[in-house]
Amino acid sequence: MALFDGLKRDMERLTLPGWRPFIRWLRHYLPTGLYTRSLLIVILPMLLLQAVVAAVFMERHWRIVTERLSEGTVRDIAAIIDIIRDYPQDANYSTIRRIANQSLNLSLMVEPQGELPQPRPRPYFSILDDILAEQIRRQIKLPFWIDTVGDIRLVEIRIKLDERVLRVFVRRGSTYASNTHIFLVWMVGAACVLAAISVLFLRGQIRPILSLARAAESFGKGQKTEGFSPRGAVEIRRAGLAFILMRERIERQMEQRTAMLAGISHDLRTVLTRLKLQLALAGDKPELSGMAQDVDDMQSMLEGYLAFAKGESEEDVGQLRLSELLAKLQSDFAIHGKVMTYDIEGEDEIAVRPNAFTRLVSNLVTNAERYAQTLHVDAKHSARWLTLTLDDDGPGIPPESREDVFKPFHRLDEARNLNASGTGLGLSIARDIAAAHGGNVTLATSPKGGLRAAIRVPA
Repeated sequence: MALFDGLKRDMERLTLPGWRPFIRWLRHYLPTGLYTRSLLIVILPMLLLQAVVAAVFMERHWRIVTERLSEGTVRDIAAIIDIIRDYPQDANYSTIRRIANQSLNLSLMVEPQGELPQPRPRPYFSILDDILAEQIRRQIKLPFWIDTVGDIRLVEIRIKLDERVLRVFVRRGSTYASNTHIFLVWMVGAACVLAAISVLFLRGQIRPILSLARAAESFGKGQKTEGFSPRGAVEIRRAGLAFILMRERIERQMEQRTAMLAGISHDLRTVLTRLKLQLALAGDKPELSGMAQDVDDMQSMLEGYLAFAKGESEEDVGQLRLSELLAKLQSDFAIHGKVMTYDIEGEDEIAVRPNAFTRLVSNLVTNAERYAQTLHVDAKHSARWLTLTLDDDGPGIPPESREDVFKPFHRLDEARNLNASGTGLGLSIARDIAAAHGGNVTLATSPKGGLRAAIRVPA
């Protein structure tokens, strides 16, 4: 699809400015799915070819056959007119009617002192009227009146003979190519069969691509993809195998990183435990209070680093209630004498990794709690996306620094006291968790004057 979009962009650049609105309109209404586009690539040329065949071949076929039939019919009528004129002794026209009926397959009658009726409105598809009228003018050269719509089986022709009117009834099949619809039926039927075969084959080729896309999307959200296996054409199998190898390398790297950090954490915790024990045995001495605080800070740093590295990647997807999460955070906010409000639009239950998502929202709320007095959380759960918007009235973050704060260990303040400024990993962990869910965390200016943090993840 990226190649298709690139071709559309190149075509838009190369076209004249007057065509650009049409190109934009076409691009807006073109389907975006690979399956639908593939069907259009197969079916549209077939439809265009059939349209050209129907417009050129069929129109020519209808016209030529109709001209031959109408010419023969008008020639027979001209012969009957000559007989009527040359043999006036047949006063009741019985012999002429018998010859016309038996030999020429025509039914006729002669009206003495007759007049031609007023011309009837011509039908929209008037190929028969045009050709038949032209043949009568060329061969008979007398005033005439024709009716091709009064009876679907017959065509009536009236010819003015002096003061008489010759009325001729001829079968429509004798003047018009009426069996051409058989060719159209065959053509449309063959097109339907070919389209059905194309749909079946395309579904078989597109299904492995969709399966690969779903597996990649699930892996991007941190979900398991054990059921995926490469299928389809050779190129699709190669792409699927490359995805599996990439997934295995990433999972192996994450496992190695987690195992290494778990070992380091265990060793450091052992050292910190001995330090705490020695401080406890030393008693409550004023000169040791600073050392005890340093040990607690090291413990906090160690937990923060380990949580950032692990990223809660081993947790499975489950159900989480937004109302319960936000109510708990609201209570924590109130303990510090500050105000937090929230609104939830859509379903309350969401499918996420509960512990990781709770930490994601908690990190952002804690950041607002540290610097702001009020916070409002607006949660919208639609069919495709879950969006949480956090608006506070704090000092905010300068626009040029909003991407830097997501870097590990980056802190805007100059404080060295970890209780005041933290480890610089809160926003890094938040964005890492959002990315593991297939979403993102962005920062902007809040309407309340402070910072706006937006969490957007697939629903």
